[in-house]
Amino acid sequence: MAQFRKVLFVFPGQGSQYRGMGSDLAQDFECARECFDLASEVVGYDMGELCFNDKQDQINLTRFTQPALLTHEIACLRAFKSLDGNNEILPLIAAGHSLGEYAALVTAGALSFEDALKLVTKRAELMSDYGEGSMLATTLDYAAAKILADKFFCGIGGCNLPEQTVIAGNDADLALLTKALKDTYPRKRAIPLKTEGAFHTYLMVEAAKRFREVLEDVSFKPLELDVLSNYTGEAHESDVNAIQSRLFFQLFSPVQWMACMDEAISFGIDAIVEFGGGLGKEGVPPEERRPNLEGMVKKALKLRQHNAEYFGAISVQSIQSLADNIL
Repeated sequence: MAQFRKVLFVFPGQGSQYRGMGSDLAQDFECARECFDLASEVVGYDMGELCFNDKQDQINLTRFTQPALLTHEIACLRAFKSLDGNNEILPLIAAGHSLGEYAALVTAGALSFEDALKLVTKRAELMSDYGEGSMLATTLDYAAAKILADKFFCGIGGCNLPEQTVIAGNDADLALLTKALKDTYPRKRAIPLKTEGAFHTYLMVEAAKRFREVLEDVSFKPLELDVLSNYTGEAHESDVNAIQSRLFFQLFSPVQWMACMDEAISFGIDAIVEFGGGLGKEGVPPEERRPNLEGMVKKALKLRQHNAEYFGAISVQSIQSLADNIL
């Protein structure tokens, strides 16, 4: 029996995609190849070609990024499960950052992979078609960020840590805000994010209105384990309508990631496993990449003085290492 009893599975969002993503998994795991093949059937293009080679430079376009990341996340999850034949590592709770919430819902049995992929594909298309503006990661606390955002017609896109708040808005408004931020808080950092819109703010309302119809056409099932909601920062209710409504609101509301971490800590988690994506310079192979959420999650744990082991499951090497060490 594994030493960990209260495990959190986490899944990253946009920003963790890269050319070559999943190529190692497809080579070593049949279940991973099946994920990419099934994804190709659902989305209508070659998901393996997009992720492994990306010859047309599409993987960083929102409409392709989101279904590609979801596919990689589920492929990593299934590859690990194929090694964990005795189901020794079962999550107590699951969470995902923005897009990653859909992978968490697949993990919890609320959505099939196919239905999640259909939702995410349409979500990405709508966010791309109706998105405008950009996003800025700052080291401001929420209160300071909110004052600036309100002054310049911007919105809060994410509360990742007590002093890591994402602000988003139209490019012209965000440019004025950035100047004011530098003048008012010269020691604070502001880093532009590579997105195609001011995600999780009022500028996504039109996309959300159209996405609601898509959500209501998909069959959700009761949750088999707790999943944290980006919208509330708390565990989803198992009620289908409640899950759908929170995914609707998620599109134009801040990602409450720190609140999600506080909720996970309240469950007494002693281990966290991150599936999918990977950070690193262009051309860095999967085995040399870092988990996207690790730094942010470890800072949250340190702030709350809570100890939990962190594991990446984002490549063949890291998945095999995880299996060797805890199974």
